[in-house]
Formats: sequence, C-alpha cells, structure tokens
Amino acid sequence: MITTDQERDVFVAIADPTRRKLIRLLAGSDELALYELTAHFEMGRTAVSKHLAVLKEADLVRNHKIGRETRYRLNAAPLQEVKDWLAFYEDFWTESAAKLKNILED
Repeated sequence: MITTDQERDVFVAIADPTRRKLIRLLAGSDELALYELTAHFEMGRTAVSKHLAVLKEADLVRNHKIGRETRYRLNAAPLQEVKDWLAFYEDFWTESAAKLKNILED
C-alpha cells in the first residue's frame, strides 16, 4: 500500500510511464482537457484521471473547471528536485569518465 508521503513524492509520481507521458503532453501546451489527454492512451478516462490525481498530489499538475470540463496544466517546479538529484550523478559519471580516460592514456 502507498503511504501519503509516497503519494506526494515527485519520484513516485514520475515512476510510471503513463504519468511521464502525461507530463510530456502537458509540457507541450498551456492546458488540456481530460478528453484531450485520454485520446493519447489506450485506456479510459477513469484510468487517466487516476494518473492525473497522483500527479496532482505531487503538485506536478494543477487543474480547474470550466463548466463541466476539467482542464489540466503542468506545474514543473517540483521537477527541480529530480533535476538536482540527477545533477549529482551527472557529475559522478563525468568525473568517472575523466578518471578512466586518464588511466587509459597512462
């Protein structure tokens, strides 16, 4: 079972390929309605809504209603945590490659 902390964790939210695709779709536009997002998947609106709820709990997605339609937009700010985490590994691999190059040159 997923705990509340995990549900709000940006890493848990982006772990699923469907949610990563939703983020990519939302990054490419100002906002999209649920039916527009659902058209990109081989699943129903309910399943897409559940994925959007996980992204919303992680504050990666914001929504508002216009009449009966719910529109979604990306809030990319929480992705900074992922970028910062990956930066450490980028530095690690850059340094490792430089060390390997020095060993091979010697």
